[in-house]
Amino acid sequence: MKLSVVIVNYNVKHFLEQCLLSVKKAMENVEGEIFVVDNSSVDGSTDMVRKKFPLVQIIANKENQGFAKANNQAIRKAKGEYILLLNPDTVVEDDTFGKVVAFMDSHPDAGGLGVKMVDGYGKFLPESKRGLPTPATAFYKIFGLSALFPHSKRFSKYHLGYLDENKIHKVDILAGAFMLLRKSVLDKTGLLDEAFFMYGEDIDLSYRIMQAGYNNYYFPETRIIHYKGESTKKSSVNYVLVFYHAMVVFARKHFTTKRAGIFAFFINIAIYFRALLALVSRFFEKMILPLLDMLMMSAGVFLVKLFWEKNIVYPHGGHYPGLFLEFVLPSYILIWLIAIYFSGGYDKPVRIRPVIAGIFSGTILILVLYALMPDNLRFSRGQILMDMVWGLVALPLLRLLLHATKIPGFKLGKPANKRFLVIGDEKEAGRVAAILEDSYVTPGFVGLISPDEKAEKPDGFLGNFPQVKDIIGIFSVDEVIFCAKNISHQTIIDKMTVWKSEQVVFKIAPEDSLSIIGSNSINTQGELYTVDINSVDKPANKRNKRVLDIVSSLLLMLFYPVFMFLVKQPIGFLKNILKVFFGSKSWVGYAPMEGKSIHLPEIKHGVLSPADGMKSGIIGKETLQKLNVLYARDYNIQKDINLILSSFRKLGRL
Repeated sequence: MKLSVVIVNYNVKHFLEQCLLSVKKAMENVEGEIFVVDNSSVDGSTDMVRKKFPLVQIIANKENQGFAKANNQAIRKAKGEYILLLNPDTVVEDDTFGKVVAFMDSHPDAGGLGVKMVDGYGKFLPESKRGLPTPATAFYKIFGLSALFPHSKRFSKYHLGYLDENKIHKVDILAGAFMLLRKSVLDKTGLLDEAFFMYGEDIDLSYRIMQAGYNNYYFPETRIIHYKGESTKKSSVNYVLVFYHAMVVFARKHFTTKRAGIFAFFINIAIYFRALLALVSRFFEKMILPLLDMLMMSAGVFLVKLFWEKNIVYPHGGHYPGLFLEFVLPSYILIWLIAIYFSGGYDKPVRIRPVIAGIFSGTILILVLYALMPDNLRFSRGQILMDMVWGLVALPLLRLLLHATKIPGFKLGKPANKRFLVIGDEKEAGRVAAILEDSYVTPGFVGLISPDEKAEKPDGFLGNFPQVKDIIGIFSVDEVIFCAKNISHQTIIDKMTVWKSEQVVFKIAPEDSLSIIGSNSINTQGELYTVDINSVDKPANKRNKRVLDIVSSLLLMLFYPVFMFLVKQPIGFLKNILKVFFGSKSWVGYAPMEGKSIHLPEIKHGVLSPADGMKSGIIGKETLQKLNVLYARDYNIQKDINLILSSFRKLGRL
């Protein structure tokens, strides 16, 4: 047997499906086998593989074994002359396996091989070729010199930026996303080091291959798409800690004590430096607009206070008491900001209407609290109204100014209805267009393109491949979707590379699948379209659902002595109130069912479900699934309220 493909999966079912479809095509002219090692996924990955890819050998772990150990499980069973370690968030070209196997056959000095990788936008990924992370190389990367001088032989050694990305080269390190290994070399070097749970194991094995007297090759004559998905987001502190710890493990294993000490010193500096940057960037990403609002409101409240104090409250001299200045006025500002948040004023994209609604609702709450204050802290309702007017003018103006600067993240307006091009034959393009029409995304435009470059376009189609660039500009297209059933993966990657300057997002629709997959990163939310899914996980709905849970739990707790006689299980009722209040449950969730086949947005487990609204006692699996889909697609808070009221007696169910 020539080739054994090993894919380690963890909760990326839809990406895995697309990957396996491409692997299946690429394996047609190569004698081989495919392994999927699942690290205890909960998204139905193993069921999908068993159903759609019966020839794939599955190793289903009961717990997450980590990348190295999971790969080793399959390698020990593999029979191929070559072992390919492949990430599930990749797509290979149809002739990839034939090309890489032929290269390895003709280069007996090759112990391992990596290929040219592009991201979901068709852009070259520099990690396709890497150098050994020596202390100097690590220093240049950690402190940004490699980014400042991307083609320097001295400073760009980490990604070997001085080497032509379109030519074959001997390299030090292979990327774990696509790592082709000669089995006989693995017998000499040993398998992946399981001391590396995640990250670093590819560097370690690549280095051991060179130590054994073999070469690692970068082979750009075939390409893969790599969505760069990982179990830890690279912007997170956890990623920084795990990744750099792996570098220290590598240094201590392979460098001299002195060099390892220097390396560890720089790595520890990097950990604190990068962790601080990650924390600061994530904080400002979330909080920059509320902080700017707070500054604007504070400035306005201070100016109004000066005017009101001097001309209205104390015209003959005097000042507000310290308690009013230090506690009451800051509390007003905080109430306005919280009201803006709950009105959706900090959702993306930025909108002005929720800000105005938040200012008005916050003002009403402040006036109610004002009436309850002691006389010595009630100075003037007029001042509160003046502060409100300031907020109604200043905060929308702030958003207009941020929009005018074109700073990313501050674009003003409603979420645009995306405009799509679907490339495929009449039947498949029509099927994919129907998924878009039925999905939670409301398309602004769906145009069909024939993949045949010469034939006359079918009725209802805008054009053929050669006309796509013009069509993207004329129709202001946001996303281009390729139908993998009709178009080879070579062609898909070719077109992505050619059209990458058009600033569109590329996605792939696997054949016989209800999913459309794409984006630069597997971690990017909202980039996976599946049929019938809509809005329950939108930020505004998640927030409203949580507010309802908290408010209703408080009311139910307050009147528990009365309500306990209206439910079937009073003790369970009390437990559920506490669980919902503290966020481990919601009052309404999906109806429990086994073997869900449709991707649903994640929400908390519910005390009640849409099935509780059905009068009939026995409900089939198909009906339960449809109820869940309808709940996810057409969610609004009134549905939860109606269900709680109509199924009140069941609120004690555990």
